[in-house]
Amino acid sequence: MKRIILTGDRPTGKLHLGHYVGSLQNRLKMQQDPDNHVYVMIADQQALTDNAKTPEKVQKSVTEVALDYLAVGLDPEKTTIFIQSQIPQLAELMMYYLNIVTVSRLNRNPTVKSEIQEKGFNESIPAGFFMYPVSQAADITAFKATHVPVGEDQRPMLEQTREIARDFNRIYHTDALIEPDIILPPKGHGRLVGIDGKGKMSKSLNNGIYLSDSADDIQKKVMSMYTDPNHIRVEDPGQIEGNVVFTYLDVFDDDTEKVQELKDQYQKGGLGDVKIKRYLNDVLQAKLQPIRERREEASKDLDAVQAMLKAGSEKAEKVAAQTLDEVKNAMGINYFK
Repeated sequence: MKRIILTGDRPTGKLHLGHYVGSLQNRLKMQQDPDNHVYVMIADQQALTDNAKTPEKVQKSVTEVALDYLAVGLDPEKTTIFIQSQIPQLAELMMYYLNIVTVSRLNRNPTVKSEIQEKGFNESIPAGFFMYPVSQAADITAFKATHVPVGEDQRPMLEQTREIARDFNRIYHTDALIEPDIILPPKGHGRLVGIDGKGKMSKSLNNGIYLSDSADDIQKKVMSMYTDPNHIRVEDPGQIEGNVVFTYLDVFDDDTEKVQELKDQYQKGGLGDVKIKRYLNDVLQAKLQPIRERREEASKDLDAVQAMLKAGSEKAEKVAAQTLDEVKNAMGINYFK
């Protein structure tokens, strides 16, 4: 049975290594499977829920994210890449779903509560941001997604989508909506810690290495990475746990034996931070150089990038329109059909 997969990103800036580890690598694998139909959404409407006063940030980032997709190897011939705001059926679906979701249910969503606190909204929560679990449900069900890849922290969002689909089908005596299954990232491939070691890699924390960073920028960031603050002299034994350099080596270096040798040497003493940072820099440069080169090549023809996004959006809209038609039929509001 063919799996329909929906995933995407909020366009609020260029994508970084955290995105690469957490989702992009997995999308590349999924698009190679002929049993998968993969949709990747640039979620500009969701980005505007907390960036409405700076729309230019979102507008610019749509192209940046599209370039990052092409750079890592997402293929428009295998993956449908589209822009959320260009699919008007999504907003209409959300309107119908809002009528079967209570405010108290939205208040209980732990992901929303956490992000409201993280962004410091207090009582000044944009209504669109507060309701974005319902918007997300519209996105997922519009394409009849059977599987949705998310991080563990997003599990409550998907559970609410399943709940909305189930309630809609029950209330309107239909099977129009699919309850999607969750795809969690492989162990060790969830959220990537930032180079400062203080939290996840994030645009807002300015602690990321971006897919588009120059070789010099990557080197500077690697050399500034958090290691073991007590490892002052080369001969001192060092700690591996919490040491960002070794965290990144575990994720990005395919030579696991070499990484283990470096860990053993570091823990015994005799291996300096500069040396392991230089080694990590070599690993990351080898990984990111071809991505950066493909991005630079794609950026030479932005008209082609826009054409790709337009074609993907048109293809996605046809699917969403069919689902909306089924939903309105079930509700009995397709008055002129």
